[in-house]
Amino acid sequence: MTDNDLAYGIPSNWGRWGDTDERGAVNLITGEARARGAAEARTGESVSLARVTRSTPLTAGPFAPTTASTGVQTIMLHTGAGSPAMAEILLVNPHHPEITHLDAMSHWVEGGRTYPGVAQADSSGPLGVRHGAASAYADGIVTRGVLLDLAPGGRLAPGAAVTGALLDEAAARAGVEVLPGDALVVRGGRHLTDEWSGVEALPGMTVDAIRWMHEHGIAVYAGDIGDAHPPLPGEVPGALHRFGLGRLAIPLLDGCDPAELAGTCARLGRWTFQFVVAAARITGTTGLPVNPLAIF
Repeated sequence: MTDNDLAYGIPSNWGRWGDTDERGAVNLITGEARARGAAEARTGESVSLARVTRSTPLTAGPFAPTTASTGVQTIMLHTGAGSPAMAEILLVNPHHPEITHLDAMSHWVEGGRTYPGVAQADSSGPLGVRHGAASAYADGIVTRGVLLDLAPGGRLAPGAAVTGALLDEAAARAGVEVLPGDALVVRGGRHLTDEWSGVEALPGMTVDAIRWMHEHGIAVYAGDIGDAHPPLPGEVPGALHRFGLGRLAIPLLDGCDPAELAGTCARLGRWTFQFVVAAARITGTTGLPVNPLAIF
């Protein structure tokens, strides 16, 4: 922990679950927390929190690369003459904002080290990640999810600062108590790719909101509000990644689209659900595309 971190009142979870841990705050999901989530699945209705990601051809015409803003490019292949099967090769940037993805512990490097204090040279190299890869979550993250809708029926104002008080207000409006081991889903009605023109500033999480997550024992964060673009005045740039992922070791599900979830919660009058997400067992990556599910 640095002096600046102490000044911001942000604790460190480095070492809390051992010097070789790779899962971070997901360790807060106890058997009791999983059972609490399972109890929320009453009707079996399922809603995805993932954005629809459209692929573009890797070539448009003879060997001409495209420049479209997408995280997935595709080459279609035929498996052979006379074969009825088709296949493709995908070129995927898992941290592209158009792709709903999981940021693993290895994604953030602070002072040449990654969680929980492993030297970057020891955690990764030219052949990929050796410690804190996204595949650490291949067994799945299963717990209770809580939606905090910060702008029901609308959108947060451009450049809005999301504070702990704002999260408390949303919880009170929904009539829910956020408990240790919960997955926190936040909706603000905005997304980075909606603002590429730079006409409007994106809202963002403040240090105060991240401290709130620690105090409530959040195990995983998902939502359409992340780090502000441009940074909020007087706030630490990239606070959600620097402190939430880097210091508190809360895995982040970036690029979520909770719009359908918010509509379902409003229709059912329920803002809690079973939360399920799993990463593919592809080793050596700092993040992977995921499809988080809310099950009612």
